[in-house]
Amino acid sequence: MSQLQSVTLDEIKHLVSDRALEGETMLLNMGPQHPSTHGVLRVLLELDGETIVNSIPDIGFLHTGVEKNMEAKTYTKAEVMTDRMDYLNTVGNNLAYCLAVEKLVGLDVPIRAQYLRVILAELQRLASHMVWLGTSALDLAAMSNFMYTFREREIILGILEMVSGQRMMTTYIRPGGVWRDVPAEFVPAVRDLLKILPKRIDEYESLLTKNPLFIDRTAGIGIISGADAIRWGLTGASLRGSGVNYDLRRFAPYSSYEHFDFEVPLRTDGDVRARYLVRIEEMRQSIRIVQQALDKLPEGAIRSSNHKFVPPLRSEIGTSMEALIHHFKLWTEGFDAPAGSVYVAVESPRGELGVYLEGDGGPKPYRVHFRTPSFDNLQVLPVLAKGTLVADLVAIIGSVDIVLGDIDR
Repeated sequence: MSQLQSVTLDEIKHLVSDRALEGETMLLNMGPQHPSTHGVLRVLLELDGETIVNSIPDIGFLHTGVEKNMEAKTYTKAEVMTDRMDYLNTVGNNLAYCLAVEKLVGLDVPIRAQYLRVILAELQRLASHMVWLGTSALDLAAMSNFMYTFREREIILGILEMVSGQRMMTTYIRPGGVWRDVPAEFVPAVRDLLKILPKRIDEYESLLTKNPLFIDRTAGIGIISGADAIRWGLTGASLRGSGVNYDLRRFAPYSSYEHFDFEVPLRTDGDVRARYLVRIEEMRQSIRIVQQALDKLPEGAIRSSNHKFVPPLRSEIGTSMEALIHHFKLWTEGFDAPAGSVYVAVESPRGELGVYLEGDGGPKPYRVHFRTPSFDNLQVLPVLAKGTLVADLVAIIGSVDIVLGDIDR
């Protein structure tokens, strides 16, 4: 039985040790709400004093039915549901889904649109890591970083609002390209952000990295080896913190990531601190990627010219009756995608985000399924937590960086 299924009372006896059934250890509920989680998570703990003997994640409290709802919508309209999964990686969710649609129908994407996708996906990664750093440090009673990281995150959300009209649920990336070209103030705003971010990240580190209290709460806690991380299907910083060099942006490039020079941060300790250090360095690498993409940003089209699948530009609708009719038909009837199935994966801030998309020849997807990193990474919690203290569990969950909307779909 998967440990990521809803746990009933009758099933508990199959998940805990004989010592718990005999009353030698204590069963304790952590949750179903706890400040260390985004969303609602219950963890059933088996304790020997303050030492964790077993921990059983119990999910499903936030189930939204996103995947089945998407199957009831046309391919284009279904995209808005992806923003509601990992709500700290909305741009990345849009990108993964659009890449799957483009692969299914054979749709090209102009190079300018690909570069814009990379810039915004990396800005979204930075914003996500800032939320992770601020909240996970706050869970360990380090309050200042929370205020500092959210200060910079507000700047990034302002840039997302500038290009899409929305701070979080952007749906800016569309099949075949992006919704519209970026405004004239976009590039200067991003460059201004890049000027201040390196020093701001240094500030984050000055508060935590060599702080003796932070080291005590993170070093040697929640350890997993590289071999075990692979066996459990970990991806993202949780995998790279155990020394496994795997990042989809480097080893299976998409959306022109092969055009940029960056490093894949690695640590070998496999503990909470290693995962922290990997993400800190990932923030610096994201800055490096965005800088290169801005410097190389080409002019040209921002969406495919294949109007069988891509609506015309808004500027064309007022001058062309054919464009107006085409726009109306795409948004009311959608487009027919060929029968067949595809799988596309991207590197989200939490790890591998995969999209399985199957068409049946009609305007709606026959099946949509997401391989979300939070779901796969959470299942390793019993391994990370075993033998640690209850007080360490909050740090361990924070280091995995789960988002419950990414789990309960």
